[in-house]
Formats: sequence, C-alpha cells, structure tokens
Amino acid sequence: MNERLPQYADVEMAARRIAPFIHKTPVLTSATFNRITGGELFFKCENFQKVGAFKFRGACNAISRLSSADGKKGIVTHSSGNHAQAVALAANLHGYKAVIVMPENAPKVKVNAVRGYGADIVFCEPTIDAREETAQAVIAKTGATFIHPYNHPDVIAGQGTSAMELLHDHPDLDMIIAPVGGGGLISGTAITAKFTKPEMKVFAAEPELADDAYRSIHSGKIEPVLRTDTVADGLRTSLGSLTFRIIQKHVDDIVTVPETSIIRDMRAVWERMKILIEPSCAVPLSAIIDGKIDVKGKKAGIILTGGNVDLDHLPW
Repeated sequence: MNERLPQYADVEMAARRIAPFIHKTPVLTSATFNRITGGELFFKCENFQKVGAFKFRGACNAISRLSSADGKKGIVTHSSGNHAQAVALAANLHGYKAVIVMPENAPKVKVNAVRGYGADIVFCEPTIDAREETAQAVIAKTGATFIHPYNHPDVIAGQGTSAMELLHDHPDLDMIIAPVGGGGLISGTAITAKFTKPEMKVFAAEPELADDAYRSIHSGKIEPVLRTDTVADGLRTSLGSLTFRIIQKHVDDIVTVPETSIIRDMRAVWERMKILIEPSCAVPLSAIIDGKIDVKGKKAGIILTGGNVDLDHLPW
C-alpha cells in the first residue's frame, strides 16, 4: 500500500482527471432544517452521483491513474457496497475488466448492480479474512491491480473533489461535516477544506454503534469496529493507516449519534427535501439536530454520501 499522504494538489489533479466521467452534483438547501438548527445548511448531494454515491469519484481517479498495461491486467477489489459498484463502473468506462470479491450474503440489489456495470463477481465467506484472501488469489492469478475502498491516496484525493465543488459554489462556509466509516471521504474533505480556508472547521460524525473513529482519535491508535449492527451500513468499517493520520492532522472533532436519531433524520430528509438518501447520510444532520455540533448563526456544508437503499427493507 502506498503510504504517501495526499495533498490538495492531488485533489486538484483528481478533479481534472475525473471531470469527463462524473456528475457535478447539486447543492440543496432546506428552510425546515435551517429553522430547526438555527444555521444555514448546504447539502452536497452525492446521492445524485454516478452509482448513487461519492465512491465513484475515488474509484474513477484511482483507475484513471493506471497505465494502460496495468489496466489491461484488470482491476480487483472487495466490497459489498458502493465501492463495488464504483470500481465496476469506473473500470468499464476505461475499458478494463473488474473482478469484485463480494460476501455470499451481499444484498441481491448490489450484486445485480455490480453485474450490470460489467464486472465479474467472486463470492466468499462473509469475513474480512475471506475477502482479502480471495482478492489476493485473483491478483496472484491475473496480476490485477487492487483498489482499496479508502486507504489509498488516489481514492482519498478523488473523494476530496466533492468538497472542492461545494466550496467553489459556497466559499463562505464556516464548517463542513461528513460521516466517517473507513475515512476516505472525511480525509479528502478535510485536506480540501483546510487548504482552501484554514480557519474552517471540519467535523466527522459516526453512529454510536460504530464509534471506532471516535475511539481511535481519543486513544491515539486505530481501534477496531466492535459491532456491525448499525443501520448506517456504509459506516461499519474501521479506519485505515492513511485516513487515520489525515484525520488526526486535519479533523477538528468526531461526534457520535444514536440509531434512533439516524432513522428519524433519514426519514425527515425523505419527507422534507423529497430526496432519497441512505442511512449514513443522515448521521451528520443528526449530529447537528442532537446538539453535538453547534451551527447556530453559521453556514455548514453537509456531504450527503449516497442514495443506495434497499427499498424493501426501510428502517422505519
């Protein structure tokens, strides 16, 4: 793994590299949430990104940087979520073959989406060890390039382009808030925000049931995920070595919220803003509404991470 910490220059280059492939997503506001919170909230809608999530930015940047010779050997990753779809589509758009290692219990809707983007799927036991071993077997056989979901400098730089767009549209923000799982998005966001406006506050939010990033910042070392039953399925991952270092350096604070708040605010966004978001998106908004982050009289950007929801199993 390349342990080089990405810089803002990498985000700028990523933005130029992926521009032909991505959607420039809109920023929405809500009078209702402004009234409830006492601040001005600006929602960066990555639920409208290709594959329905910000993950496409990072995957597209990493794959765009490969040499043609490496790309033709194929791309491999392990994921049951948005990164799987992101790698599958990004590889397809570049004319490369992707192999996605997915657990046997992966949601059928996501399996079908990955296949729809033209990738091959190799199923494995639903454990981290099985995922990694299966991916390594594919690499040993084909020479394919592994694209890590978050602990990769090109992935982090790609994710930072979302905040770059947001700050281009709204340069007067006082703070940016994003959820944290593996840390790729909050890392890219923090690098971008602190370079663009050093006094800007950057906050990360995560579920109480997946509070490994919160514990890691307070203990000074990467703490493991202790349970995986949060409704915010995109935030069940522990930090990587790169993302942990960036968060330590650039993120002002990490706060946690309960499941009841996540479900409440996910539903509220559906009802009030008429947009479809997945549970992970609601976590930063919950942190504000629950009083964990004070936005009164301030302008706050929130990155809505994605909109891939199993409509047959909504949390309410």
